[in-house]
Amino acid sequence: MQGFNMGRYVPPDVEGTTSGNRLHGKHALGARASKLASHGVLTVRFEMPFAIWCSTCPKPTIIGQGVRFNAQKRRVGNYLSTPIWAFRIRHLDCGGDIEIRTDPKNTAYVVVEGAAKRDTGEDLVREGDSVILTDQEREALRKNAFASLEKTIADREQLMQATERIDDLEEASARHWDDPYTQNQKLRRAFRVGRKSRETAAAATEDLKDRMSLGIDLVPATEEDSRRAALVDFGPVDDDARDRALSKPLFGGGSSSKKPQASSKSVMLKSEKEASRRKESLVSELIGNTRVAKDPFLRDARAGEAKPPARLPGVKRKRTLQEDAAPAPKVLAQEASVLAGLVNYDSD
Repeated sequence: MQGFNMGRYVPPDVEGTTSGNRLHGKHALGARASKLASHGVLTVRFEMPFAIWCSTCPKPTIIGQGVRFNAQKRRVGNYLSTPIWAFRIRHLDCGGDIEIRTDPKNTAYVVVEGAAKRDTGEDLVREGDSVILTDQEREALRKNAFASLEKTIADREQLMQATERIDDLEEASARHWDDPYTQNQKLRRAFRVGRKSRETAAAATEDLKDRMSLGIDLVPATEEDSRRAALVDFGPVDDDARDRALSKPLFGGGSSSKKPQASSKSVMLKSEKEASRRKESLVSELIGNTRVAKDPFLRDARAGEAKPPARLPGVKRKRTLQEDAAPAPKVLAQEASVLAGLVNYDSD
């Protein structure tokens, strides 16, 4: 039975005096602690603290930061009262062993064997960085007079540079904010102008979106947009354009489909363009009228009656009341034939 002792049976006579793991010689961590008693090694999940270069691989191979391994953790020493731990992992690509240890003195990790830390330049001490000295380093500086003198001179030079830099910043700030009221007034005036223009543009944009029922964000107009919009030329509005378009053949090779192609060298005058346009319009109208006269589906109503609406391909046309009231000739003929064929028989 699986219980609190990981399924290990404890006899009733020793129950409460010992645990199941101790009675059966097992560890609570299971197989991960198989070498803990003999070698002091515990298997843990170790995450790479920084990128390293593997020195065992035949080709230069980098192991990125955050890659996890099953590492053998053991204690290798102490720094004062803090233990130093060593993590030994195996690179699966080449089978080489890599050992990384903790460095409590510098609060960091150190690669000891099998690899080298990737140099990114972050560990270099740059000018102006504050270095924390240990007690041993301070004691060495006290004993070494020349080192102490050099350190003092360097600190004085750094302090002088920092002081000059701070003085320059204070002078620039005082010169710029000599009259805080005037500077604040300028900033608020510029903000008001920008705010009004932004509010006006936002109101115009929202009004356009409401009128056009647009559900997208409109960007501000540019000069290029205005120039392109000015080049667009819309033709005159023609009420009979729809009827003429429906009367034209969909696939036709008439003269209306042939358009004069002007060469790149020749340029037509405005009068020639107008004459050509009128000629094409006349030809198109003549062809459309001829087709309407011949095609029974495109004929208009008789003289004196209302003109029926244009027929759109693929769209059903609603029948009028007169059409519904008037029976079809075919139906009348069928009814007449049926009535003629009936024979009256007496009830006797």
